[in-house]
Amino acid sequence: MTFEPNDEQLARWLDAATEAVRRHLAALPTAPARGDVGAAGLATADAVSVPIPETPLEGGLPAVLERIERAAGAALGTPGPGYLAYIPGGGLPSAAIASLIADAYNRYTGLTAAAPALVRLEADVLAWLAEQFGYDSQRARGLVTSGGSLANFSALVTARHAAFGDSGDFSRAVVYGSSQAHHSVAKAAMLAGIPKTGIVDVALDERCRLDAADLDRRVRADLDAGRKPFAIVSAAGTTNTGALDPLVAIDEVARTHGLWHHVDAAYGGSFVLCEEGKRLLAGIDRADSITFDPHKGMFLPYGTGCLLVKDGAALRRAHGAAAAYLQDFDAFERDGEAPSPAEYGPELSRPFRGLSLWLPLLLHGARAFRDASAEKLELARRFHRGLVRLVADGAPIEIVDAPQLSVVPFRLARRPQEALSAWNERNAQWLAAINDRLHVYLSSTNLPVADGNAFTLRVCVLSFRTHETHVDAALDDLAATWRGVV
Repeated sequence: MTFEPNDEQLARWLDAATEAVRRHLAALPTAPARGDVGAAGLATADAVSVPIPETPLEGGLPAVLERIERAAGAALGTPGPGYLAYIPGGGLPSAAIASLIADAYNRYTGLTAAAPALVRLEADVLAWLAEQFGYDSQRARGLVTSGGSLANFSALVTARHAAFGDSGDFSRAVVYGSSQAHHSVAKAAMLAGIPKTGIVDVALDERCRLDAADLDRRVRADLDAGRKPFAIVSAAGTTNTGALDPLVAIDEVARTHGLWHHVDAAYGGSFVLCEEGKRLLAGIDRADSITFDPHKGMFLPYGTGCLLVKDGAALRRAHGAAAAYLQDFDAFERDGEAPSPAEYGPELSRPFRGLSLWLPLLLHGARAFRDASAEKLELARRFHRGLVRLVADGAPIEIVDAPQLSVVPFRLARRPQEALSAWNERNAQWLAAINDRLHVYLSSTNLPVADGNAFTLRVCVLSFRTHETHVDAALDDLAATWRGVV
């Protein structure tokens, strides 16, 4: 058995894979929003599992693809139009083509000298993104990452290095965020060496946004206590409710105290592509760094995140390193070529992620992404208006907040004297009833109330395949199910 297929075999493999993908994409518009998960999914897992054979699996690629298709069916329908849970992706087919090309060509893009033209394509996209966020593309630098978690980690490493240099005592270091921050923020701080006691949650306002006045009070108190505040992490769209922290007010606190201001816009950053989104995210250009996930708001397949840093030199100082075995590339970079991606992040070996951004932008054009961003904002408002109509018609629904971006949180209203546990159980039952209809798939979260955390349903509109008809289907399912749990 050779690893190198001949032309005929390669053609058969590509044809079979292409046909499987075409079948999958053709079925998405009418596919259930949730496949067989839970016990049924585990049964499918047992059915498709196979010991790794010493010789090729009987049936070849068609047999392999059949197992993959069954396995993919036993999963949440994340690329489908009815998937309104968590933060949807979408998975542009054009980006999948880019991944195929990048993997097949298999060029190394960690160091510029190894593939200067390909690295330039990635750098061009990063410069364009920097401009969209209001950064000076000549000074700013960026990195295409595996997702927001790695981007947040690199951002906090950069912030820590800017405050403490190459070495320092981080035992009194403090980074500020809110309880609504993505879980990767606290994880990133810990990985950057910040003790748990140095990760401080700032108070929230009535819309679950970070309270800038409380932030200022906490920073001043920590400074008076001899601690060393160095960074603030705000959110341009929280996962729970889509809350937009007051970016300008937070940045003023950061400037007053000389702190690094990082904006986690992994979810909400894409909305800067449209005019309304730019207005909503006003002040994001003042931040020192921004996390943004193209696999969310630009609909790419999972695995494409991005970090942008206003002062690219600070990013390089925090991540640059040398090794004797790389000396053949050193002269190339000293001669004025753009620094390597490896100089801006923790990865030396990395896939050519930039092509999954570059190719869709060239095939579809930036306008298509701008229009889609604007549409998602309007679809969230459409869902909110539908909730208001249901309430007016007598449905006992509590609308937790109007959409700040494209997330809408809501739940069944609490009965007088109802225990928190009973209230939460009713909402959990309602969510299950909605999802069991298989038209749409919603998710839940817990949000603070006076006596604890309330089970709250949430809709997030972000897939490029989701349109008015799917939002209306979600509203129909809400209307058809709420009576069964009140």
